[in-house]
Amino acid sequence: MAYHAARHAGAPGAPLLITFHGTGGDEHQFHRFGQELLPGAHVVSPRGDVSEAGALRYFRRKGEGVYDMEDLAERRTAMIRFVEGEISRSGAERVIGLGYSNGANILAAMAMMRPDLFTDLALLHPLIPWRPEPQPGLSGRRVLVTAGERDPICPAPQTTELIDWFEMQGMEVTTAWHPGGHEVRPAEIEALRAFLAGGPA
Repeated sequence: MAYHAARHAGAPGAPLLITFHGTGGDEHQFHRFGQELLPGAHVVSPRGDVSEAGALRYFRRKGEGVYDMEDLAERRTAMIRFVEGEISRSGAERVIGLGYSNGANILAAMAMMRPDLFTDLALLHPLIPWRPEPQPGLSGRRVLVTAGERDPICPAPQTTELIDWFEMQGMEVTTAWHPGGHEVRPAEIEALRAFLAGGPA
């Protein structure tokens, strides 16, 4: 499966940053922001190929917080192939995934299946409404989870469960909470900048 994507070629040997937009966004939502976050990096931003009443997504859902798990499995596999191609194209050794909301969910789902793909994961307001199987391959890798304490779409208890799961896999976990809802606030951006500047574990 081919994805339409925005691409920015970085310097030789630079990290690869792949950004994944939220529901209703597109490949431009975080693409320029990604270039500002990591100057000189390769930045690739694929567009979701599922339309939900005109809003682009990476996989289908049956309702708010109710995923079509068969569709998720199929599109996760397709996106893994896409990411493999971008890694091969760039030759990058540090591969960072940045996703917001639906983009964070497809990113997390890929990492749970293929822990070797990404060295760093930045998940802004993720929602994983199932209990993942253990994934020891994630041990030692870095993940940032940001969230709103009153997020109506990604409830705080489920975010906490996901954070706990990452810790149980042996990941290096960083969290950033704000008192609001599903919106991305400046404190999250600062946490993201600090996380990316930290480099691989």
